[in-house]
Amino acid sequence: MGKVAIGVAVVCGIAVAAAAAVVVHRKTKKSGRWVKAMEILKEFEEKCGTPIPKLKQVADAMIVEMHAGLASEGGSKLKMLISYVDHLPTGREKGLFYALDLGGTNFRMLRVQLGGKGRGIVNQQFEEVTIPPSLMTGSSDALFDYIAAELAKFVAQEGSDFKQSPGRQRELGFTFSFPVMQSSIASGTLLRWTKGFSIDDMVGQDVVAELAKAMERQGIDMRIAALVNDTVGTLAGGRYNNKILGTGSNAAYVERAHAIPKWHGLLPKSGEMVINMEWGNFRSSHLPLPDYDHALDTESLNPGEQIYEKVIAGMYLGEIVRRVLCRMTEEAAFFGDTVPPKLKEPFILGTPIMSAMHQDTSPDLKVVASNLKDILEISNTSLKMRKVIVELCNIVATRGARLSAAGVLGILKKMGRDTIKGGEKQKTVIAMDGGLYEHYTEYRECLENTLNELVGEEVSRTIEIEHSNDGSGIGAALLAASHSQYLEMDES
Repeated sequence: MGKVAIGVAVVCGIAVAAAAAVVVHRKTKKSGRWVKAMEILKEFEEKCGTPIPKLKQVADAMIVEMHAGLASEGGSKLKMLISYVDHLPTGREKGLFYALDLGGTNFRMLRVQLGGKGRGIVNQQFEEVTIPPSLMTGSSDALFDYIAAELAKFVAQEGSDFKQSPGRQRELGFTFSFPVMQSSIASGTLLRWTKGFSIDDMVGQDVVAELAKAMERQGIDMRIAALVNDTVGTLAGGRYNNKILGTGSNAAYVERAHAIPKWHGLLPKSGEMVINMEWGNFRSSHLPLPDYDHALDTESLNPGEQIYEKVIAGMYLGEIVRRVLCRMTEEAAFFGDTVPPKLKEPFILGTPIMSAMHQDTSPDLKVVASNLKDILEISNTSLKMRKVIVELCNIVATRGARLSAAGVLGILKKMGRDTIKGGEKQKTVIAMDGGLYEHYTEYRECLENTLNELVGEEVSRTIEIEHSNDGSGIGAALLAASHSQYLEMDES
């Protein structure tokens, strides 16, 4: 019996020793993978670095491109489009004005009652309508007839709170957030579609004329008084409340007319012109762009274009996080030996999801865990792994926010507002529009703190950054008012 017992003991001993060896091996393998994953994260963080001297180089490169874009058409990656808005709303505008804001898969219709000096916006109403996907790739007539039919319904619902002066035609500001070459305040040729639209017969056509024809077919008696880009609209809405600058993943600002060499018309009476920078297309050797950004750009619908936008805008931030996680899984088995199928889907990780994970304050990071499970179908993550994901979101958001701040610094320097002139009282208010700035607190605070760091304490006290809610829609109505055919009559 003793022999058997010893035999069993020996067998058990071998079994235990073998198991221990496997555990040691697995642990070594696992820790090796973790080390590799951390190396990938660390390398990405280093390549995304945005120290203050680099941000100042980005700002200076932005100014060089601004000058080149103002000097000649095609002289720069920045289009520096002349908006033909040479006077922004003053606050004295009065009456009922409409706006149509077309910028993506939805469009908004607004009506605004302006009360004149000291009264501002007395009343406003809006309605949002979804565009059926079939109309985004059909014909221009089909799209504009649909929009005009909805606008006709909206006008028909005008209540007694809104008063149109007798004998006056209604006027509308049209926010059209696609690349357009304007030839006046109320005309512009579509250069190309973006955001999922592809209507070939519209490219090269005047978008105001197309909308006007559709409104006529619907029996709407309304004049389109102003065609504006969404960023110019935000700027106008901002100026109405004392703001100077509008920026999102595009920016607009007020330039001195004599500082625009490519302007060949009579100088406007105001001596100023709103410039739509189209700054998303800015690029510079100073932008920190790891391989993930180059791959995203190569695989995008517009390779080589909108490079700045692809590192700062809400549409792309979550996708960069996904690409880094993919590599960490492929090369370091971060989520196990195989890459989860959902993680391979481009743009599955939207920036709102990234924002929610980044800003998860629960002790066990349960928001991160639930998003991984619900969106990527990845469960059983450890707290250590979830902390890494939060750190990855932080790296991507921080780079985006700090590079946005560098762009704003470029505009402030171009306008001479990065310094304080002796004895001058100065106030610069920056109007920000868009969901990224509104909802992503970490991004917003990082942008503001970085800008303060860049301009210094004294200048930062003269700058206010405000969120301009629905700035582009309200701004279009205000620009219709400031370019009304009845303006001189009202001011006389």
